Amino acid sequence: MRERKNVILLFSKVPEVGLVKTRLTTLKDGFFTPETASILYHCMLFDVVEIIMAALTDLEAEQIARDSADGNSTIRDTYELVISTTPASNVEAMRKLFSDAGTWPREFDIIADEGANFDEHYNHAFAQCWERGADCILSMGADMPALTKADVKLGFAQLHKLDNVPGGGIVLAPDQEMGVSVIGWTRETDFSHTGVFYNKDGLTVLPAYIKKARERELPALWLPPIPDIDTMQDFFHNVTLVHALQYCAEYDDICPPWRTANAFDEMGYHDVIVAPNNLFDPREHIDG
Repeated sequence: MRERKNVILLFSKVPEVGLVKTRLTTLKDGFFTPETASILYHCMLFDVVEIIMAALTDLEAEQIARDSADGNSTIRDTYELVISTTPASNVEAMRKLFSDAGTWPREFDIIADEGANFDEHYNHAFAQCWERGADCILSMGADMPALTKADVKLGFAQLHKLDNVPGGGIVLAPDQEMGVSVIGWTRETDFSHTGVFYNKDGLTVLPAYIKKARERELPALWLPPIPDIDTMQDFFHNVTLVHALQYCAEYDDICPPWRTANAFDEMGYHDVIVAPNNLFDPREHIDG
């Protein structure tokens, strides 16, 4: 039986005041203090990690069920979470952050990514995971509190479709602003992040990835959009999503982002009220 090693590669900063989510703060054009933005990022990071761990536990249980039902399985999937941070001096700070929070449902590793720009940091982290024996990598950021277990499980299901495809292929989920919130590919895929985040043609991240895949004639498999939080508009959008997920978790198999929901409440954002406006199609011919 072949063992297929699947890695979630989570990119995250340490939630240092004044260095994370600054577009939400008065340092840029946001509403909040740097301290508040740091606390919010801290909550999102822990929620995303808990959601990922819950998804990987589900996937492992499904693997056990398949093994029991079919003694002729040729592939056994294993799953690992790797958190990549930078600079290298922050690895210990990240370990302490999680250690101080108590016991987590499963073990995970923390590595450092290096480079002169974001493309190189991403490439370096992927390279380390390939060197550690990964067969499929699904990568994402820690600022996506609306991530669900279903997103993670579908990401790996799509990657597994590409596992035996000659030359491999990529999977991706767009964010809400022409970017990408999840990206991954298989070991045999000739692909990288070079030229994506620092694109000379001015392309945003989503079309830059698609352009690279098209040039290499690589298949790309779609994942549902997953919004992140960078701007105040993103923030308001995610307030509505997070509170909806919190409620839906009472009736569905959802691991809710409860820390982020509590943070929104403490910040005074349980409801998002939109001012009335006339920016809609004419309705007189419909409503009378």
